[in-house]
Amino acid sequence: MSITSQAELAGMQRVSEAVGLTLKRMREYAQPGMSTKELDTYGGNILKQLGAKSAPNVTYGFPGWTCISLNHEIAHGIPSNKVILKEGDLVNIDVSAELDGYYADNGGSFVLGQDLNGLQPLVATSKRSLLKAIGQIRGGVKIAEIGRIIELEAKKAGFKVIKNLVGHGVGRSLHESPHQIPCYYDRTNLGRFKKNSVVAIETFISTKTSYAHEKGDGWTYITPDGSFVAQHEHTIVVTDSHPIILTAANQIGI
Repeated sequence: MSITSQAELAGMQRVSEAVGLTLKRMREYAQPGMSTKELDTYGGNILKQLGAKSAPNVTYGFPGWTCISLNHEIAHGIPSNKVILKEGDLVNIDVSAELDGYYADNGGSFVLGQDLNGLQPLVATSKRSLLKAIGQIRGGVKIAEIGRIIELEAKKAGFKVIKNLVGHGVGRSLHESPHQIPCYYDRTNLGRFKKNSVVAIETFISTKTSYAHEKGDGWTYITPDGSFVAQHEHTIVVTDSHPIILTAANQIGI
């Protein structure tokens, strides 16, 4: 969407604060021995208390309130009573919600407890590349250049990026134009960021693979080779200067 009034900006700020706070509290609540379903239920209750609705549940019928992906899962993991969090897991929580007709999207990966698999550098690279990319976004900047920044940052750290999962526009629905904001340099992508537009910028930083595969449950994306992937995402408003990070209530280091 494009912000055309103070009322619209306020609406986006409210829903963005809801998803940011939910993500922050879910990360703090997560602990070894807990099922992903229990963690999801906790997040769903927070959204309800804040007056927000789960966007993937409302929009697509997703079987959960939030997406929780572990280790070799990249995105859209289904919460389950059978999946138990363990020390050292790479956990990704993706929270998107609707509130008063506005939508926002926020996500983040983190290592649960001790870093038993040495994944903290991967997580740190994902956070760093997201903030570096966001810092360069202005009205008129080529979308492809933001992908270049993320990809170069990943390569410098010895990692790759996932090329078939992307960021997107957001605001009056969960997925809007621009529909392709990749985290790699795509010279065929000629689009530019527009001032006052609302977009969700995402990173998908991988230890080995460059492509996500479908798990077969209709939702979850996984790595085909046992790679780990860290994802981070913020909803922002594009301006003529530094973007407004709407989901700044998420205080997990991004």
